[in-house]
Amino acid sequence: MRRAGAVVADVLSQLQKIAAPGMTTAYLDGIAAKMTAAAGAEALFKGVRSPQARMPFPGAICASVNEQVVHGIPSERVVLQEGDILSIDFGVRLNGYCGDAAVTVPIGQVSPENRRLMDTTREVLDIAMQKSRPGVRWSEVAGFMQRHAESAGFSVVRDFVGHGIGTKMHEDPKVPNFVSEELLADDIWLAEGMVLAVEPMINAGTYAVRTLGNGWTVVTRDGKCSAHFEHTIALVKGGCEVLTKKQ
Repeated sequence: MRRAGAVVADVLSQLQKIAAPGMTTAYLDGIAAKMTAAAGAEALFKGVRSPQARMPFPGAICASVNEQVVHGIPSERVVLQEGDILSIDFGVRLNGYCGDAAVTVPIGQVSPENRRLMDTTREVLDIAMQKSRPGVRWSEVAGFMQRHAESAGFSVVRDFVGHGIGTKMHEDPKVPNFVSEELLADDIWLAEGMVLAVEPMINAGTYAVRTLGNGWTVVTRDGKCSAHFEHTIALVKGGCEVLTKKQ
């Protein structure tokens, strides 16, 4: 899983460097696909099916712009503009094991509010990594994450949560980025050896979202921007190891 995570980190690092105004999200998807193939890996999202969508997911990356929260489809028709924020979600399978991570990048100069949204979301993920260690209940970690986002005036998406990951992209347990009665009733004790994909999605306005007619792309209901950061982490003695961090 470290090797899979290293491929994910390399691809996301490269896409962050090159994403710029005038570039299409399809171009970024092509770069990700080429790097994945060169690493001997398989793009984790490409070909995934959803009951809500008529077609399998067509891209190596999810490319979600501005009010798009997650599962944005890369396209030649989506040209990045100065001031956009772009969330790139990417995963691979390598030698049977998965890695998954996401980052939100500014396209050129972005507004102070969007910069604050990105910074806060990154901080929420950092908090999760700092607080995650064997013997801790996930509700404690989620509480710290939620409080940080909401104290900044933002909201935590409820419809999508983090997850276990291993030989499959989505494995138990589900790890929400907020505290709910459901989580408190059936809390998760973190244990050494668990591997989790932790992925806060934070909205500038309401946490309510909806899915577009393509069956994939999720957007904020109020049209305000959203940011998304994710790492695959392994619980180890005394803390966690980030498997998708650029070395």
